[in-house]
Amino acid sequence: MTGIEKGVFVYTEVTDGAVNEVTLELLGKARELAGTLGVGVTAVLAGDGSFQPWRQLYAHGAEHIILVRNPALARYLTLPCVRALREAVVRFNPEIFLFGATPVGRDLAPRLSARLRTGLTADCTGLDIEEGTGHLLMTRPAFGGNLMATILCAEHRPQMATVRPGVMRKCVTEVSDEPEVVVIDAEIPEADMRVEILDTVINPPVRRNIREASVLVSGGRGMGEAGNFAQLERIADLLGGTTASSRAAVDAGWQPKDRQVGQTGQTVRPDVYIACGISGAIQHLAGMEESGYIIAVNKDESAPIFGIADLGIVGDAASVLPALETLLRAETA
Repeated sequence: MTGIEKGVFVYTEVTDGAVNEVTLELLGKARELAGTLGVGVTAVLAGDGSFQPWRQLYAHGAEHIILVRNPALARYLTLPCVRALREAVVRFNPEIFLFGATPVGRDLAPRLSARLRTGLTADCTGLDIEEGTGHLLMTRPAFGGNLMATILCAEHRPQMATVRPGVMRKCVTEVSDEPEVVVIDAEIPEADMRVEILDTVINPPVRRNIREASVLVSGGRGMGEAGNFAQLERIADLLGGTTASSRAAVDAGWQPKDRQVGQTGQTVRPDVYIACGISGAIQHLAGMEESGYIIAVNKDESAPIFGIADLGIVGDAASVLPALETLLRAETA
């Protein structure tokens, strides 16, 4: 079908009955890549047909939609979904197929790439098109985030990548009509139904997801010890935000991995980012430099974090933060 063949595919991940945010982010990037290549963008959904987010996908950049349909796809199961997506790929031969680097994407994409005998670059933080060849340039952290590697898949198609959530920007437009939906009725053999889901138990997060917070109060090695992060939590509560950390604080065991900002953590864009005792290594800056307003507290006046900060405070966090908390409490009172 014209517009779908040789285009850019984006896997539509569904979480708790809604389209996952990373899918919407990828559709925006897919439009950019497809514009360079002169091809179309297609959102691919594997399901039983009961969930139909067509207008939402269209508004975020999908020019075409493929529904691979089978009752066995009502819930995500690895092997049935791999078979369903393979059928869509074989039929339409996309140039590029993008997935979110989520638990589902990390489970699904490598198995699909193996079935298709093509390559996969995992956990990308950048995507671009190589001038002259049209190859997809897939950039990801390597060697523990100490360098960035750009990888391409010159000999095989589709070019596949999983992309870290929060890295790409969503692009939303007003739409008044419905997109065209191509339905593929997939055959799922009994041999692929090896797993039966009896129940789903959702473990609610203890703290707010750092990608969703409008204010982040983040601590690094300069906080001195794990107990000092309680100060950050109090300040974050006063500002209606949550806490985050650098990799150094996570490696020291002071904060859990889901709080980490940076190339090997999460990419965030809060309205306000307060960096406390964080020197500003390039790996950390890559995860937060697009924040709306950056406040840095560090006793080293030459710390790289001051190079991108909108407001810099030279001083020991142990002295500055109690004073900041006092001021905030006075304001809220």
